[in-house]
Amino acid sequence: MTDVTNNEMHYDLLIIGGGPAGASAAIYTSRAGLKTLVIDKGLTAGALGMTAKIANYPGLPGEVSGADLLQQMRDQAKSFGAEFVSDKVIGVDLSSEVKSVYGNGGTYTGSAVIIATGSMGRGTRVKGEDELLGQGVSYCATCDAAFFRGQDVVVAGSSDEAVEEALFLTKFVNRVHFLCPTPELKAPQHLVDELTANPKVTLYKGASLQEISGSGKVEAVRFTRRGEPEQTLAVSGAFVYLQGGRPVTDYLMGQLETGENGCLVVDSEFRTTIPGVFAVGDLLCGHVKQAVVAAAEGAVTGMAVEKALRGRKQLVVDWAK
Repeated sequence: MTDVTNNEMHYDLLIIGGGPAGASAAIYTSRAGLKTLVIDKGLTAGALGMTAKIANYPGLPGEVSGADLLQQMRDQAKSFGAEFVSDKVIGVDLSSEVKSVYGNGGTYTGSAVIIATGSMGRGTRVKGEDELLGQGVSYCATCDAAFFRGQDVVVAGSSDEAVEEALFLTKFVNRVHFLCPTPELKAPQHLVDELTANPKVTLYKGASLQEISGSGKVEAVRFTRRGEPEQTLAVSGAFVYLQGGRPVTDYLMGQLETGENGCLVVDSEFRTTIPGVFAVGDLLCGHVKQAVVAAAEGAVTGMAVEKALRGRKQLVVDWAK
């Protein structure tokens, strides 16, 4: 990804989420000359990036991994000038003309925002997770790693976000027990290699986190693996990066209108109820969850943003003309 270090820089457009909808929108807006920044947790943090094989994407005969397809989309957006930064968004302020997006790495500002964070949020929590949140349960190693210096912790997940967070934790903790719920990690191979080579990491493949327990603080986790007895680990922290099927909108803090199950409500040009704020992809109400659909909607959203920022009366479909 392009390394964005100056978080005070203002952009025409901030896109939260770099999946097919966000990447497609970035292709259209950057090609139109809009200064575009995509803020994303990682290539395999979303549904497409974690998909092993895709055989029905138009124009791509045969099979391709979701991560490879998504990387091609991102590379195309970068070729038009779009910038990408790897960061976790923890809050937004959409109330003023200049929109602010708050990440662990800093604050980003833009004249418009596209919300494209997908629907891998979890509706069901692990037993004990909510009760011990902030008492050893965390969703941000970058934020909380220093609190666990010299201690043993668990990381649960399979994405590149989970792997990167686990690697960051090794700078502080005594040991990281990595519970991967899938048979293999979904992260890029170089991250997998780095994780498995780290002497502070113990990797448990096919491990399902069942419970986080403790009296006022995290003291242990319980997990299962197929064909093996249930296991318990004594740990002081549990960093959870698991996925589900709910729209990922918690960081919006209720600023946008939502429908059933937290999906976002938009009009035919993917505008939300706040001027300058758009939403697209799997977090929309009634959205068909296919990569090609998300990419197509991303294209329309990108054109709608260009129309709004430049005061056009209608969408422009090809800026090369």
